[in-house]
Amino acid sequence: MNSKTISSRSSSRLSQQLKIVSCIFILVTAIEVINLLTGRMLNQFGNIPRYVPGLIGVVLGPFLHGSFSHYLSNIVPLCVLSFLMLQYGNKRFFAVTLFCIILTGLLVWLFGRSASHIGMSSVIYSYFGFLLLAGFLSRKFSLIAISLLVGFFYGGLIFGVLPARTFVSWEGHLFGFISGLIAARLWAKNVRL
Repeated sequence: MNSKTISSRSSSRLSQQLKIVSCIFILVTAIEVINLLTGRMLNQFGNIPRYVPGLIGVVLGPFLHGSFSHYLSNIVPLCVLSFLMLQYGNKRFFAVTLFCIILTGLLVWLFGRSASHIGMSSVIYSYFGFLLLAGFLSRKFSLIAISLLVGFFYGGLIFGVLPARTFVSWEGHLFGFISGLIAARLWAKNVRL
């Protein structure tokens, strides 16, 4: 395989990854705009623990935000960590994302405080947990480098799993982080780069 073919594949892969991240940005932003324009009416679909109709929030809750500043605090790390997650391949990215959204949501529904748990931070913490551990489990230099970079730049996130502020779903952060670690154990090995 010559260098032009490798360069073309790398360029095509990067282009596809940037398209996926752009789609995530557009989807989350579109939902935020609709939610903002409807006076946060969509937030009724948050994850409400031990309330059977609140089960819909297991899947929908992460896409909702309590305020525009809440959305802004999540959108950049979501896009950055999504891009890093895509280094494990598109199929793994979608499998890990779906697994973590559902597992985190169910754990919050079972064990969380009685409140409406919303926001992409639970997914961000899932990606954080996955990326911290997965590189070392993969034993691939480039993925270990990602783990180290994530630990260096986002290591402060770990304090978000503690019950510091009543209006923050630390349960979503904690269970998201745990879900990401579990997903790393399940999907980090045998990565083809």
